[in-house]
Order: sequence, then C-alpha cells, then structure tokens
Amino acid sequence: MNVEIRKKPVTRKIIWYFAIGQLGWSLLSALISSFLVAFYQPDLTAENPINIIFIPQGRVILGILTILGAITAFGRIFDAVTDPWIASKSDRSKAKDGRRIPFMRIAAVPFAAATILTFWCPIQGQSWVNALFLFVMLTLFYLFMTMYCTPYNALIPELGTDQKTRMAISTSISFTFIAGMAIAYMAPMVGNMVQPMVGGDRVMALRLTYTVMALIALVCLFVPVFTIKEKEYVTAQPSESTALKSVSATFRNKSFRIFVSSDIVYFLGITMFQTAMLYFVTGLLKLSDGMSSIFFVGMTALSVLFYPLVSKLTPKFGKKKLILIAFCIFTVAFGYTACMGSALPIPAEVQGYILCVLAAPAMAIFGILPQAVVADIAEADELDTKENRSGMFYAARTFSMKMGQAIAMLLVTSLGTIGRAPIPAGMEDNEAALIEAAKNGTGLGYRLIAIVAAVACIVGGLLFTKYNEKKIYDKILNRKDGEA
Repeated sequence: MNVEIRKKPVTRKIIWYFAIGQLGWSLLSALISSFLVAFYQPDLTAENPINIIFIPQGRVILGILTILGAITAFGRIFDAVTDPWIASKSDRSKAKDGRRIPFMRIAAVPFAAATILTFWCPIQGQSWVNALFLFVMLTLFYLFMTMYCTPYNALIPELGTDQKTRMAISTSISFTFIAGMAIAYMAPMVGNMVQPMVGGDRVMALRLTYTVMALIALVCLFVPVFTIKEKEYVTAQPSESTALKSVSATFRNKSFRIFVSSDIVYFLGITMFQTAMLYFVTGLLKLSDGMSSIFFVGMTALSVLFYPLVSKLTPKFGKKKLILIAFCIFTVAFGYTACMGSALPIPAEVQGYILCVLAAPAMAIFGILPQAVVADIAEADELDTKENRSGMFYAARTFSMKMGQAIAMLLVTSLGTIGRAPIPAGMEDNEAALIEAAKNGTGLGYRLIAIVAAVACIVGGLLFTKYNEKKIYDKILNRKDGEA
C-alpha cells in the first residue's frame, strides 16, 4: 500500500519551477515533431528550401513507406515500449532524493544532446549512412525523453493532491508547454535571420538555430531538478508491483481504457496536422516557411488567451464536455485546412490567420484538461487498489500518444508524396529531378493529410463520449468527504 504524507504545501513558486521543466521538454519535442520531417523530406518548391537531400526519398519500402517514415515510426514504437519499463522503475524507486527527480536529472543532458545531433548527420549529401545515423539518434532521443517525461508527469498528481492544486499545475504546465512550442515554431524565422551570417547556407542556419534552442531547453530541464526537493513535498512508498503487473492493473481500469483509446486517435490527428503544417504553408498557401513561424506562434499565443476561460468553465461544465467541444473544433479546423490554397478565394495570408483563430480554442482545451483527466483516473484507481501507480498511468498515456504519433509519421511521410509528378527512371537521386517533380505536383497529398486528421478527431470524440466522468468525480468526492 502507498501512503502519501504532505510535508510542505505546494506553493505557486514551486508550481512554476515545476512548469519550467515542461517548457524545456516541449521545446525539444516540438523541434523534432515539427521540423524533422521537413528537414529530411523537404518541400523543394518552398521559397527558401533546404537544398540538400540527406536520405533516400520516396516510398521505397514495399512501395508504401518512406525511409524517414519507417525510422520515425520505429522511434515512436520503441519509445512507447520503454514507457512502462521506465514508469515501473520510477514507481519502484527507493532513491534518497525521491522516485522521480533522480531520473529527470540523469536524462536531461542526453535528451538535449540527442535532439541536437539528430539534425547533424555526418554526410553532406544523400546517403544510407545518414539514414543509419538518424535511426540511432532518434532512438536515443526517444529513450531519454521517456526517462525525463514519464517521471515528470507522474509528479503531477503527487504534487497536486486536490482539484484546485491539480488544475493550477495543469494550467501552468499547459502555459509552459505552449511557450516551448512557440519558441520552437520560431525556428524557420530565426533560421532566415541566421542564414546571411553563414554565407547563405540554409542547412547550417537551421542546424545552429536548433542547437541554440536545444541548449535553452536544457537550462529549463534543469530548473525543477535543482529547485524542487521531492521528498520535502511528497513521501510515497515505492510500488511493489512488477512492470508487467502494473501495466496489467492499469489497463484493467475501464475509464482509463476509454480515455486511452480516444487519446491514441487524437494524437494521430494532431501529430499529422503539426508535422505537415510547414507543408500546408509552403505547398498549399505558397508562402515562405518563415510565415509558418508566424502562424504557429500566432496560433499558440491566441490559445493562451483562452486558458482563463477554460479554467473558469471546467468546474461548471466538467472536463468531458469541453474536450468533446475541442474535438469538434479541431475537426472543423482540419477540414478547413484541406481546402486551403487556390481552392479558396481568399488571400493566402488571411487563410493562414483564419486557421489560427479556428484551432486556438481547441489547443487551449487539450493543453490543460487531458493531463488533469489522467490525474483524476489515477486518484480514483488508488482508492480502489490502495496502490499509487501514477507513474504507470502517465506512462500508459504517453504510450498512447506515441502510438498515435508513430502512425501519424508513417501517414504524413507517405501521403505527402502523393500528387507529385513522376520522377524519370534512374533520376530518383537527382536533386533537380526531385525539385521538378515537386513543382509539377498537385498538392493532393497535403490535402489528404488534413482530411485524415479531421476524420481522426471525429473518431476520437466518439470514443470519448463513453468516458464516465461522474463516476470518477463521485469516487474522489466521497474520499474527500470521508477525510473531512
């Protein structure tokens, strides 16, 4: 049995120290999720394109998958498989500094280093050596991200033992998550400014930009590690369950199974949208990649304005209703994205700004509430099982995220090639031929990506209608009433 004894109250300062760690890992994650595909499978028709092809292009695996898609999907699946292992290690840890912080401390530096090296492949040209290098670096990136993020997320319900503190933590980390993403989204714009300083070398400009941003993220990762003394706030007895038993017990929870099934489909849709956003801007709207920075940052900044409204409406309507509304909003936004470009009689820049306004409310809702839902489920489960497995619940949630992202990477890299003009036989490795094929393409693949993302949100919303929020709330409130 786990017994948690509050030693010190969690102050607003501690909450923000904790939230800064989220800024760090969201920045690193966004660099990979938003720009890895564009870096290794560039839009050669862009106004300021990456002019080096580093790995073999096209659907060369069984005529269906790209090399990049296979590598990124494997990385996500490997990452998902290691989640329960890391979660079990953390839940069972007897380290003197706590169950979570020691893992975060070990992971911080290699997490940032792997992010940087992912973009610094050794061969300046198309090579299978680069593909192997990318495979290794991306696998390490996901391993160390798991080592930091799984224990980090497990601290959410352990620091926030009541709904008020939990919502304060969820809101704070949502704000810093958005901030980290916004900083990452500025990379193309910053790269444009750096490019003249490196002799017009677009690749070097982006590499330097990603490196500096990763170092900023590393500083943020260190903040909770060196400012929060975990055992001063929570004393939790280590779990005695093995990884297999803990995973099994976690997925026996019906409420969690419903949430996870919806979450997988949600992350499939949102990852497709975020990964292809640069393509939407350059391929459909025919704008410079620097405009993607403006749209990304505008979208995330606008979503922050909805945070107070989400926090205010949650106690009145509950988390479930707001999340279902967010699924509907994303469905409309992604459907609109599929129509962007010449299909709409609106200036391209205006189309981009409309997308920002459409997507922002849903980004705010999904930025705050899902983490709080997991915390609710974990607390209710502890009341039933008398065992705290917060780490495993968040690991399982992360597993669902990564499975959705793995499928998304396969779909984006493959669908994105649809609509390109055919490449003459024997010219598959010729950069000029690749550029010509891209210029003569229809952009159909980019529209299909947006359509699939919209369908995923419809399915995710339908699955989440089965979640019984009242049952979870009643169980938690009964515990609080008994303690009173």
